Amino acid sequence: MNVHAPVSESVSAGCPVNSHNEWDPLEEIIVGRLEGSTIPSNHPVVTCNIPGMAARAQALAAGFRFPKFMIEPAQEELDNFIKVLERLGVTVTRPEPFNHMAKFSTPYWSSRGFCNSCPRDSMLVIGDEILETPMAWPCRYFETHSYRPILKDYFRRGGRWTSAPKPQLTDELFDPDFKLPEKGEPIRYILTEFEPVFDAADFFRCGRDIFVTRSNVTNAMGVDWLRRHLGPDYRIHEIKSRCPNPMHIDTTILPLGPGRLLINPEYVNPDELPDILKKWDILVAPEPDPIEDRILKITSMCGKWLSMNILMVDEKRMIVDPHHTKMMRQVEKWGFEPIPAPFLHYAAFGGAFHCATLDVRRRGTLESYF
Repeated sequence: MNVHAPVSESVSAGCPVNSHNEWDPLEEIIVGRLEGSTIPSNHPVVTCNIPGMAARAQALAAGFRFPKFMIEPAQEELDNFIKVLERLGVTVTRPEPFNHMAKFSTPYWSSRGFCNSCPRDSMLVIGDEILETPMAWPCRYFETHSYRPILKDYFRRGGRWTSAPKPQLTDELFDPDFKLPEKGEPIRYILTEFEPVFDAADFFRCGRDIFVTRSNVTNAMGVDWLRRHLGPDYRIHEIKSRCPNPMHIDTTILPLGPGRLLINPEYVNPDELPDILKKWDILVAPEPDPIEDRILKITSMCGKWLSMNILMVDEKRMIVDPHHTKMMRQVEKWGFEPIPAPFLHYAAFGGAFHCATLDVRRRGTLESYF
């Protein structure tokens, strides 16, 4: 990749960034890296979203490198996933390796990093624009720096590159009395409305309509900031989630194509969807196949519904973990073509196929589907 080409020379090649939804034919994608990964800090905004056993292990080892027994199988799966994408004719772009153990500070706090395994969180693609998001985890404050050569290259070739206001992440942003809700209690969030914060993975795109879930990393002020930034050409709708510790929309609800919506039956009540989505076919995700491996249970940062974290190659084909046989069979019944790729070990680093990628270019135009 020629990241140092003069602007005038490279813009003429045409804009490399063009993605309006989750299902148009995939042409180029950013895939995360595991090199330099560091166990995230035990800040309350981090630990409130990590499942029980993994949270206890993480608290003991925060700030240390992930051990080889976690890195090596996940790396093998990641390498295979990249080969699958390339065989499908998709251009794969990677961030630079980065030492996430390096300590950094602001005037208010200091931290070590985490990893760049999940580009879906730190950057949002809307049309020809890539937007760096104001994330709430302090350990992810400088995460997009490892993607800067890619972002500069896209900018030189005509892509728009924006960064939301960098948050202060002071104590005022976090509720000191936060506790996860008990069963039957209303959802609570650890974030206050002190300043706008959001992760890109709390949004999904359907052309001119964008959908979001409030979460422990996305507050109402963050949603408002994006709504004003995008202006009248886009409409942002909130999805009501029943997840007790919400973080990221792609294990709650995900569009598989125009008029087809995959939902998590534990987290989404179809009667409470925005009215425009009620016109779509609601596809209820099957109960995930259990994971019996004790190490995977202890190390996973994600819940059981990671079975929903699929990547659409186009309106017909999707990449799915073959462990989730119920999901594989169900999507076939719905008329999709699942492409299997093992990926269970990647959950220790924050997700699966949708999390591990950022679709930069899909062949399609901006449309309204409602």
